[in-house]
Amino acid sequence: MVSRYSAQDILRCGLCETNVVQSHCQPCHFNLCKVCVGEHLSDSAKKHRVVPYTERFSTPKIPKCPKHSKNCELYCEQCDIPVCSTCISSGKHIGHYLSDVLQSVGSKTEDIEKELKELETKIHPQYEEITSRIKTKKEDLEIHYSNLATAVTKQGEDWHREINIIVNKQKSDIDEMKTKHLAALNKQENEVKHITAEVNQCIIDLKKILESNDISLAYGYKSRNAELRCLPPDLNVTLPSFSPYPINTEQLHKIFGSLSALSITTEEHGYTMEAPEAVSCTPAKPLLDEPELITTIDTGYKPLRSSALLRDEEIWTCGDDKLIKLYNLKGKLLKSIKTKSGKKPHDITVTRSGDLFFVDKNARTVNIVKNKQINEVFRLQGWVPNSICSSSSGDLLVTMYSDEEQSKVVRYYGSTEKQTIQFDSEGKPLYSSGKYISENRNLDICVADNGASAVVVGLFAPYGITTDSQSQILIADYYNYCIHILDQDGQFLRYIDNCDLQNPWSLCVDTSDNLFVAESISGKVKKIRYM
Repeated sequence: MVSRYSAQDILRCGLCETNVVQSHCQPCHFNLCKVCVGEHLSDSAKKHRVVPYTERFSTPKIPKCPKHSKNCELYCEQCDIPVCSTCISSGKHIGHYLSDVLQSVGSKTEDIEKELKELETKIHPQYEEITSRIKTKKEDLEIHYSNLATAVTKQGEDWHREINIIVNKQKSDIDEMKTKHLAALNKQENEVKHITAEVNQCIIDLKKILESNDISLAYGYKSRNAELRCLPPDLNVTLPSFSPYPINTEQLHKIFGSLSALSITTEEHGYTMEAPEAVSCTPAKPLLDEPELITTIDTGYKPLRSSALLRDEEIWTCGDDKLIKLYNLKGKLLKSIKTKSGKKPHDITVTRSGDLFFVDKNARTVNIVKNKQINEVFRLQGWVPNSICSSSSGDLLVTMYSDEEQSKVVRYYGSTEKQTIQFDSEGKPLYSSGKYISENRNLDICVADNGASAVVVGLFAPYGITTDSQSQILIADYYNYCIHILDQDGQFLRYIDNCDLQNPWSLCVDTSDNLFVAESISGKVKKIRYM
C-alpha cells in the first residue's frame, strides 16, 4: 500500500487526511481541503490567512548564487543546491539532473510541511508527555523521600522509646535494690543500738555494785558478759554493678535498618518515536552450530504454563494450580505465592526492578506481588487478559480478548492505559483469540498469535515468545518440539531442535542470552546456550 505522504501520492488535507489539498493557511503552515477550511478557521485563538494552495508562495524569492551573483533558476538534484547559468556552464554539473528551482522548492516545501506536521502532532506532544511525567516523578520524589525521612525518624523515635524504657527500668531496679540495702542496714543499726544500750546499762549496774557497801548486791549479780560477747552478725552485701556492652556501630546500623541503593538508569522512549534506521549497538553474537543443554529444573507442574526470570539464577514459574513458585537453577524451591482468587495464574512477568506481575483470567485482573503482598493493579470489563510482558520503559504490555472474540494489545503505565493496538491501517483486526507477547530490544512489539498460527512469518503453532540482545525473536513451536529463531525483521534463521524439547510453551532469556524453555507437559524448565 502506498503511503498517503509518499512521493507517488497526491497531497492530502492535514486535518481530515482524506481529501485533496485545495487551500493553505499561511500563518499556521497548514494544508486544507475545501470542507475543512471552516473548521480550521473556528480556532479563534490563532490568526489565520487562508489562500489557494497554488498561491501559498505568491511572490517566491529566487535565491542568488553566492559565487556569481546571479539568480539560481535551476536546482541540481545530485549536489542538492540551487545553481545559476554560470555554474552550469562551468562544467561542474555535467551529467547531473537539473530541475526548475521553483518546482524543486515546491517538493521540498511539501517535505517540510510533512516534517512540521510530525513535529506538531507527534514529536512535540511526546516531549510534552515526557516533561509531564518528569514533573510527576519530581512530585512523587518529594513524597517518597519525605516518607523515607519520616520512616527513619520513626525508627529513631521507636529506638529512643525502647532505650528510655530500658533505662527507666534499670533505674527503677537500682532504686529498689538501694531501698532493700538501706532497710537491712537500718535494721542492723537498730539491733546494735539496742544491745549497746544494754551494755551501757550493765556497765552502770556493775559500777553501782562496786561503789556500794551492800554485799548482797554482789551476791545477787548475774553476769551477762557471755551473752554480750556474741556480737551481732555483720551484713555481707554484694553490691550490684552495671556492665555496659561496648557499642558496635556497624551492628547498630545493621539492626537499625538500611536504605537500598539509589539506581538511576536511562531508558529509550521507544513506544513514542519509531526510528526505522536505528540499529542495535550490541556486539554481534554468532549462533552456535549445536545449541547446548546446560541444566534442567523439574518444577512438578503438569502442565507448566509460564516462567519469568527474577535474576539470572532464579526463575518464577506457574502451572495449573493457584501457586506461583520461585526456583533456583539447582531446582530448589525458594518461595511460593498463592493467588487471591484461588485460581491458576495464566501468565507471569518480572520487571527490571524485580516486581512480579501475573494475569488472573478468571478474575480478569492483572496483579502485582511485592513484599509478599498481592495487590490488584487493574480489572478489565468486557475483556479478558491473556498474556503479559514488562517493557524496557517500565510499562506493561497485555494481550487480551473480548467477549465478542476481538483481540488487542494494550500498553499500561501502572493502571493507566497508554496505547491500544488492535487494527491495521485498513481497519482489519491484527490478532486472533490466542497470543503471547514480548518487546524486542529495538522496541518492536512481538506477538505470537497461535490462533492465526503466525508470528511475523510462518505457519506453525507459536506459543511462548521472547527476544534477545541481538533483537532476534525466539518462538516456541509447541507441536513440532522446537524453537524458531528469527531476525528482527521476521526472517527465519534456524531451529533449536536438538535438546530433547517436548511441548515448549513459555520462553525467557537471561542477561547472557541463555534461553529458558518451559515445557508444558513435562513441567521442566531447560536452560539452553544457543549463542
